[in-house]
Amino acid sequence: MHYKILAFWKRNITSFRSIRLTLLVLPICLLIGVFISSGFSNSDNIKVLPLVKTKWVGTWSTAPQLVEPRNKPPEPGLTNNILRQVVCVSIGGKKIRLKFSNEFSTEPVEMKTVQIAVSTDSSSVDESTSKSLQFDGKKNITIQPGEAIYSDPIAFDLNPRMKVAITISFGKTSADVTGHPGSRTTSYLLSGSENLSIADFSKATKTDHWYVINGIDVEATKAAASIAILGNSITDGRGSGTNKQNRWPDILAKELLKNPKTKKIGVLNMGIGGNCVLKGGLGPTALDRFDRDILKQKGVRWLIIMEGVNDLGKTQDSIAADSVAKNIIEGYEKMIDKAHAHDIKVYGGTITPIKKSFYYKDYREDARQIVNNWIRTRGHFDAVIDFDKTLRNPEEPLTILPKAQSGDYLHPNELGYQMIGKAIDLSLFE
Repeated sequence: MHYKILAFWKRNITSFRSIRLTLLVLPICLLIGVFISSGFSNSDNIKVLPLVKTKWVGTWSTAPQLVEPRNKPPEPGLTNNILRQVVCVSIGGKKIRLKFSNEFSTEPVEMKTVQIAVSTDSSSVDESTSKSLQFDGKKNITIQPGEAIYSDPIAFDLNPRMKVAITISFGKTSADVTGHPGSRTTSYLLSGSENLSIADFSKATKTDHWYVINGIDVEATKAAASIAILGNSITDGRGSGTNKQNRWPDILAKELLKNPKTKKIGVLNMGIGGNCVLKGGLGPTALDRFDRDILKQKGVRWLIIMEGVNDLGKTQDSIAADSVAKNIIEGYEKMIDKAHAHDIKVYGGTITPIKKSFYYKDYREDARQIVNNWIRTRGHFDAVIDFDKTLRNPEEPLTILPKAQSGDYLHPNELGYQMIGKAIDLSLFE
């Protein structure tokens, strides 16, 4: 009898297991069915949170260029020394990564350690916020000539419009430096490569330039995006205050944060002082740097182009001015087509007044009007931002308002930059 029961059990054990599994799974299936039929929400406040998709979006960036001799790092130089640089971001986030560039140098640049912290006052930081960066899991990295690199992502509580200090302890560096001279922000260079946590930057050498740093991205939701601004010294902020972060892109960033519909939009200032659309000037031309400075940025949904006055300012007669005006327009068309191919809307900024400035000639003014009329004509740019109209003197329309210019009647002053930043229609970015 005992053997018969055992044989029966062995023959039917699989069936018993199936029954037991069915009894276990059935209530779960029924419960899931209840959730589905109730839309995952009922009187018992049962909720299922949606899966949030994230992406990288630029919150700060600057246009890299070969630093000309007069703007190179002061003594003691970068090699085996420490540099602290302060930047002001646009939007915030909980996870960030940093970008560094050695694209215009001919020798490698070694970064032995890099830290980021909240900037408190001039060269000081909040040490409790300090985080060390890593690169593929290592604290040190050598950036090869012509190369740009990202740090590993790190958790960092970054608030909108927060100023952060990026502190780099360098090893060997290049004699020719990649950087951005028009920082309008003081950096601090300290001799020696001592422990960053005990470095005394109150004794540092000051310089109003950036070196090697290139950008900061934040991890953001799908709704977040950024505006890239391609421009010259007016976008770069000549005439604005040092350490005041009040260039017109800064003012635009502040205005965007005030509007609930645009508060997740970052602003990337890709202006270079003395820059041209076509050839000459300082830094790579707008056409030459377009792919790197605009198309390779993260999360760009809109582009503002405000370039051309330096091209016109170099012309020597009316024939040359007319030809350059035509070529500027062709340059705009190329950039518009490229941006549209990447689903980026492009807004054209008119060229601001030049009368009474060192650039003024009647034939250059005629060429400026040709370019501005084309910009204002429907069917080219997705929209027009009329900087010319915002800054011009109603009583003398070919000149900037006296109260809004910095002294040379070409560059705005702090009031002029406020006027530009606040005049931009935010609905363009909703």
